[in-house]
Amino acid sequence: MTRQLVYGACPHDCPDTCGVVTEVEGGRAVAFYAAASHPITDNWLCAKVRPYLNHVYHPERLLYPLRRVGPKGRGQWARITWDEAIGEIVDRWRQIIATYGAEAILPYSYSGTLGLVQMGVSSARLWNRLGASQLKRTICGAAAEFAVEMTLGIRQSQAYQDVRHSQLIIIWGHNPATTAPHFMPHLKAAQRNGSKLIVIDPRRTKTARGADWHIAPRPGSDGALALGVAHLLVAEGWQDENWLEQYTIGWPELRARLADYPPERVAALTDLPEGDIRELARLYGTLRPGLIKIADGLQRNRRGGQTVRAICALPAITGQYGVAGGGLAYSTSGSIRWDSEAMNHWAECPPPGRSVNMNRLGAALLGEVNDPPIQSLFVFGANPAASNPHTGPILQGLQRDDLFTVVHELFMTDTADYADIVLPATSQLEQTDLHKAYGHTYLTYNAPAIAPLGEGKSNWELMRLLAAALGFTEPWLQQNEDEAIAEILAATAAHTPALQGITLERLKAENTIPLNLPASIPFADGHFPTPSGKVELFCERLADLGLDPLPGFIPDADDDPLSPNAQPPGNGSFIPHPSSFILVSAAAHHFVSSSLANQPGLLRHEGEPFVEIHPQDAAAHGIRSGDNVRLENERGYCELKAVVTENVRPGVVASPKGRWQKLTHGGRNVNWLTSDELADMAGQSTFHSTQVRLQLRAADDWELRE
Repeated sequence: MTRQLVYGACPHDCPDTCGVVTEVEGGRAVAFYAAASHPITDNWLCAKVRPYLNHVYHPERLLYPLRRVGPKGRGQWARITWDEAIGEIVDRWRQIIATYGAEAILPYSYSGTLGLVQMGVSSARLWNRLGASQLKRTICGAAAEFAVEMTLGIRQSQAYQDVRHSQLIIIWGHNPATTAPHFMPHLKAAQRNGSKLIVIDPRRTKTARGADWHIAPRPGSDGALALGVAHLLVAEGWQDENWLEQYTIGWPELRARLADYPPERVAALTDLPEGDIRELARLYGTLRPGLIKIADGLQRNRRGGQTVRAICALPAITGQYGVAGGGLAYSTSGSIRWDSEAMNHWAECPPPGRSVNMNRLGAALLGEVNDPPIQSLFVFGANPAASNPHTGPILQGLQRDDLFTVVHELFMTDTADYADIVLPATSQLEQTDLHKAYGHTYLTYNAPAIAPLGEGKSNWELMRLLAAALGFTEPWLQQNEDEAIAEILAATAAHTPALQGITLERLKAENTIPLNLPASIPFADGHFPTPSGKVELFCERLADLGLDPLPGFIPDADDDPLSPNAQPPGNGSFIPHPSSFILVSAAAHHFVSSSLANQPGLLRHEGEPFVEIHPQDAAAHGIRSGDNVRLENERGYCELKAVVTENVRPGVVASPKGRWQKLTHGGRNVNWLTSDELADMAGQSTFHSTQVRLQLRAADDWELRE
């Protein structure tokens, strides 16, 4: 029997957006591997995605619509037809709209797939037409995105291979070995050619283990470290005054502020030796070009936006924007922006109403949002019961008798357990989409390789069914995937030179096409698309929003008790206990947030849920590797196996995110502890501003989920 080769894209939340090939025989996918022709993927896939067919053909795939027949969360379901499911959803929504209005319906979606249609269009058109509540999707990188755009005007980044030009590479709060693996061969090649690698992270990550120098500051103090480096750059005369005068706004004001960040104060704020701060500044000031590469974990704390603003200032101070191998590497997302009207069709929809911040989902369900109250939650491409901060209120909200919850999923996730209606979704092998990466500048078309399993339907097919049942007749609500892609491509190309000549037909024929960008080095022409056309070290737009227009660092009282600027912990934050620790919940190596976290092979590779504890802290608590420990704070607790290791600094404990609650001993993951407080900018999450206490548990004293 002849095998058919079908080309596609990895849909998961990773900057690499790999090209993939599926071999199909007799209607079944029999092989799945990297596309050799994809310039980023380069014929290999990460450990997460290599066994993707196990995900597609998992025996616990949801195949049919289900209706809850018992109490919420008890797992009692009856199979129903799609007609029954759609009819019940629409009937309930009409009742809710008649009583409360359409804003009482909250669609909740995120990065289960990153496709243009299955995420973007599916999260917009139907809900805009319905007049439902808008969702502020700020859990991941909102503060960094906002800060970079306020400072530089756009999110652009160098090609991975351009790191070969760097003499110094600083990976700051980022672990690309886990979260951007296709950058790693280029990084290693640069090191072999003599580039010096510094990793700044409170954990010695897989990336840090290969560095020339690992610096481990106190979590959340990175902004102070950046300002301390900037202070020393000026003190030693390593700044580029000509570049600053020509290409920045606000350098005199920022220079004056840097006087507040001498190395002795920064050493106290960061808990780093003063000599290390001086050496970091010397290396960055003298080894040129120097590349600073960041990602979103860096800014998931109360000061996330200002942290990124401070780091953005460093390449400006040294005149390294627009230089091969220099500048800031963050995201390529700004290379093109999809045409908003083609995506949303706002002109034919009610004006957008209120927005609900996804980080505050639990609070919103329990009454923080009450005009009108949320009466229906529709979840797709997301698993908030496992992935969102402050799990307790989320589960309380999901158990409300008056909340009508629909979940569209491949598996019975922690969130689906609490639904009234569960609908079977398709995998990437069963749907059409177009993918724009945030780590490179190639578009990749995903063709469906196999028919949907069971009665699974894609996100967009489901939206079309709901639109028809609601009586909406607009043709853009009934386009198929290719028609939606073609419309958005054409509309965007009309004002975006990077898309000139890129059509749906070409994408289907070639699978992967580079954007038509004038240069691979961002800002090589010296122009920054800010209102001033320059790097805005002083940003008037931030001042207009009531925010500090200069990069700065406001410490908590416990960080810098002698500072006149010290502030007490924010609303809802944990008051430090004498024996408390900062919890870092970074990415797991084998999951993508909670995606793939139910795959037996990946679970085996990731190992038992654990928490890393420094030997000094473990000894103080009588803890040894393998012991059962409890992490707790005022929000809740979870129980994990201890791993005693110097891979974390003293005062920090680390446990990877992504675990499903019900697949974790005791039925709790670290998000029972994390805060739903918002950061300084853009409604960002603050996962890494979490304080916890640590307690040794007896071997037979694990508390089971009730």
